[in-house]
Amino acid sequence: MEQAQPEGAVEAGGLTARLAGAAILVVDDEPGMRNFLRKTLAPHCRHVAEADSTAAAEALLAERHFDVVILDNMMPGQSGIEWLAGRRRQGSLADTIMLTAYADLETAIEAMRAGAADFVLKPVRSNQVLNAVRRCLEFAHLRQENALLRHELRATGIWRPRRDRLIGNSPQIEALRALLARVADMPSPVLIRGESGTGKEVAARHLHALSARAARPFVAINCAAVPADLLEEELFGKASGGASSGGGRDGAPEGGRDDGLLASARGGTIFFDEVAEMPAAAQPALLRLLEDRAAGAPFDLRYLFATSRSLSAEVAAGRFREDLFFRINVIDVQMPPLRQRGHDVLDLAELFMDELSAQLRLRPLAFTPAARGAILRHGWPGNIRELSNFIERALIFDRFPLETLSPPAAAEIEPLDSLERRHILTALEATGGNRSEAARRLGVSRKTIDRKCAAWGL
Repeated sequence: MEQAQPEGAVEAGGLTARLAGAAILVVDDEPGMRNFLRKTLAPHCRHVAEADSTAAAEALLAERHFDVVILDNMMPGQSGIEWLAGRRRQGSLADTIMLTAYADLETAIEAMRAGAADFVLKPVRSNQVLNAVRRCLEFAHLRQENALLRHELRATGIWRPRRDRLIGNSPQIEALRALLARVADMPSPVLIRGESGTGKEVAARHLHALSARAARPFVAINCAAVPADLLEEELFGKASGGASSGGGRDGAPEGGRDDGLLASARGGTIFFDEVAEMPAAAQPALLRLLEDRAAGAPFDLRYLFATSRSLSAEVAAGRFREDLFFRINVIDVQMPPLRQRGHDVLDLAELFMDELSAQLRLRPLAFTPAARGAILRHGWPGNIRELSNFIERALIFDRFPLETLSPPAAAEIEPLDSLERRHILTALEATGGNRSEAARRLGVSRKTIDRKCAAWGL
């Protein structure tokens, strides 16, 4: 039997706020105790399910995830401690609160050895149960944060600032912001496409920050960096004994294992970066995950994807599953390359100068007119990543290495306004920023140069 939180239930302070999203399983052979626990928990919790035997509990655990299990020790046929120990040997179980009528030390030690997170003595009072559940949820939250921090450190190797906002005011970025705001709270998968270094992860974090899930975890997985044979283990967790738990039919780990990234990210957003790089052997696991999501998987996750390759070309080449492509290509977001973002490049350059000078403990450099002109003129084939590296080199050598920058390739057909801007900036660079002299050499008025520079934010 399962009961959802009744409509119109009033939150009673911080306690209900902690319990509001929790799913609780009560395992007790006494109908009176089950009824008492259900009435105690249901006004505060999202779901309360009951089982009158360990066999019934097994069936419910196979169906869905529970955050906390409340288990009576004195069960017919098999004690609660014995059943809990058996479940732990298979992999793991949700945090378990043991109910016992005996306050002896031996029972407490056996319960803890079996894997109980807490125990409550009978006769049970409502506040005892609620506080025990709250403690379990708090410890689970701490474990979740710890797991995410470990994953972040493994993924980055070093500290680096994480941005969740898009920098710049170009029409391309304003349009991108509007699109991300529009789809922020939609449950559909989002595919973010763009050249390498255009800021696809920043866009994903921006989308997460705009959504109702902003207070929940954001987990990024680099598909190119995780071997195919470890992807399921990374996502679903690892059962004791070394075997990957794999996905159950609802996407939850079989055996109740709850230490994978999916469980750690519960209620938040999971971001699969460079999904086109995912090994073919690992793609079925992701497809199952998305299919289970459509069927109502328990992790309540928003799925975001990014690629710098053409997925349709990868499908045509047989390197990417067509059914997986259709699953993830629901909302398509295109990241503009840096060369199309106008003076956004200067905003980003100044941001990197501030961040990197503080990180490296070096004196920030002033952007001279020559440096600004060269930065605006360069095509930035490596996009934002190339710009960040350029600023870092400038700080290390205490000068802008302008000789490493070049105009767009001559073979490219350059738009007329871009050509005009590049030509004026070249003249300004050649005259050391003297607008009157640049205007004289170009055969235009000083007013024209001033008007153009104002339009470009110079």
